[in-house]
Amino acid sequence: MSQTSPTLELPLVMPAQAQKHVTVNEALLRLDALVRTVVESRSGTVQPLSPGNGEAWILPEGASGDDWSGFAVGDLVVHRDGAWTRYAPRDGWRVHVRDEACEVVWAAMSGDWRTASPTNVLAAGSHGAATEAIVIEEAVSALSGASVVSPVVIPARSVVFCVSVRTREAISGASAFDCGIAGETSKFGGSLGVAPGAVNLGVIGPTAFYADTPIVLTAVGSDFTGGSVTLAIHAWRPVAPTA
Repeated sequence: MSQTSPTLELPLVMPAQAQKHVTVNEALLRLDALVRTVVESRSGTVQPLSPGNGEAWILPEGASGDDWSGFAVGDLVVHRDGAWTRYAPRDGWRVHVRDEACEVVWAAMSGDWRTASPTNVLAAGSHGAATEAIVIEEAVSALSGASVVSPVVIPARSVVFCVSVRTREAISGASAFDCGIAGETSKFGGSLGVAPGAVNLGVIGPTAFYADTPIVLTAVGSDFTGGSVTLAIHAWRPVAPTA
């Protein structure tokens, strides 16, 4: 008999086990951390000095600190009873990120957290088939270099009709920028504004994408040296019948 549950790895009470309350309490604390999880951030790299009991983070690249530096990128880490506990995410885990006011999902295939896309079912069949309208948003910060491949990805088998972009913080270095994909750098707009509040609706003829496709921002004039934008993918997505 396994000593843990198959999905959340909750410790199970064994026959004739002593100190059963220890096992039960550990299972409850794990549930408290992993069910309807809220993390403070997924971008902070410095281990906080005085975290609140139960506060959690997703570890980004370059995380530092006595405990954080020993954990893996993407780990969900929770501070409880004066110590840090790490949880390696599993495919489909969904977490609310407080400082971004969004939800992210762990994608095991790519090994990263992706912004969860709000969906709206436009039409549904009697056997589970559906047509969804989706919006996927992502903030891209600290722009640097000649181009930036964003973490936001056009999902495979979706039909895109727009990628919109808003400049959040003034972009430095470049005099403008293009928004597109690899090989079509201005597909969703060229020579876009670098001042805060500049907005572009990159409307295109509906285009099918057959593989996950990242959005690429390309600097115009000179390389990016700073700034941030918010991207949004506007698309339709078919869902196959389930029965």
